[in-house]
Amino acid sequence: MQNGEFLGDVPVYPRSKYVRELRAELPANTFELARSRLALIPIYVAVIVMATITIAKGWLPWAVTPLLSVAIGVCFGCLTFVAHETLHGGTVRGKLLQQVAGFIGFLPFVVSPRLWVAWHNRDHHANTNLSTDPDAYPTLDRYHARRSTRFSADMFSLGGRRLRGGLSLILGFSVQSMDQLITARTRLLAPREHRLALAETALGVLVWATVAALVGFVPFLFVFVLPLLIGNACVMAFILTNHSLSPRTTINDPLLGGLSVTTSRLVERVTLGFGFHVEHHLFPTMSTRHAPAVRALIKAHWPERYQSMRLVDALRRLHCTARVYKNATTLVDPLTGAEFSTLLPGEPTAATSAPEPILLVRPIAA
Repeated sequence: MQNGEFLGDVPVYPRSKYVRELRAELPANTFELARSRLALIPIYVAVIVMATITIAKGWLPWAVTPLLSVAIGVCFGCLTFVAHETLHGGTVRGKLLQQVAGFIGFLPFVVSPRLWVAWHNRDHHANTNLSTDPDAYPTLDRYHARRSTRFSADMFSLGGRRLRGGLSLILGFSVQSMDQLITARTRLLAPREHRLALAETALGVLVWATVAALVGFVPFLFVFVLPLLIGNACVMAFILTNHSLSPRTTINDPLLGGLSVTTSRLVERVTLGFGFHVEHHLFPTMSTRHAPAVRALIKAHWPERYQSMRLVDALRRLHCTARVYKNATTLVDPLTGAEFSTLLPGEPTAATSAPEPILLVRPIAA
């Protein structure tokens, strides 16, 4: 990369360049609030409450209980998608209502909406795939410098064709949220804000502790623990594919540093179009209800730069590649030495075949 302006032969543009050109062509109603999406919160909460009561009371045969857990888990994930859009300002403008909706939406994962805004809205969106991005996978230097990073990359991350990487799917959002809460005092939140975030987290823990006391130990496994794993998988399947295959940059370029993923129309509706992630990073306060219009314009202006693939293909590629950055455009598996290219404009990103390593050498010594 030269002066942060090129990634190999590919020019790197700041987000402002895309926004300036696209905004002039987007109709005014593209930025209208999607207020009706707030109505999804009581619907999902009602499903969770009814399924919880049904399990606790034993109204249905126990053979049906796992299916109810799946329904609760999917609702956990769906609430998170609503909270994400609301805290970005895509559904309502009032901060108090955003915070209340965010608290309810993130309650399954016990994530403080105050923490989320600082961690995700401010830190991640401003530094996507830069060295300071809290959601980015580590560089090789950091891998060697920190034992905790090595443990996470080798034992927890999705990659290297290792099945244990599935832990990132079923636990990733919960684990990262806890880590962000612990470290927020030193880099994200002022002391008072951190105390409030801790209080919001404690309130969430109290809610679920009360549920556990009311339903009992075994039912709680089916009304919260198993659904939490399912909810994690619903959310992390998108979070991991959004940026983890993309190169590192020194300029926040959403088309280079992000990937949009496609799903069935049903999944797209249920997840509120979360797969339109390049579009979201260009206009984070816009409801993803309007993302298809943004996608059409991006393809008209920069068809060679826009990157998208099916969600299942992106997950397959995550499983088969590596999660440590040897350099800006090369991912390396330190355990095997296998190296893989990151996604770059012009690649056939819709390809379904698993990528082969570009080089296989001896494992990298610690």
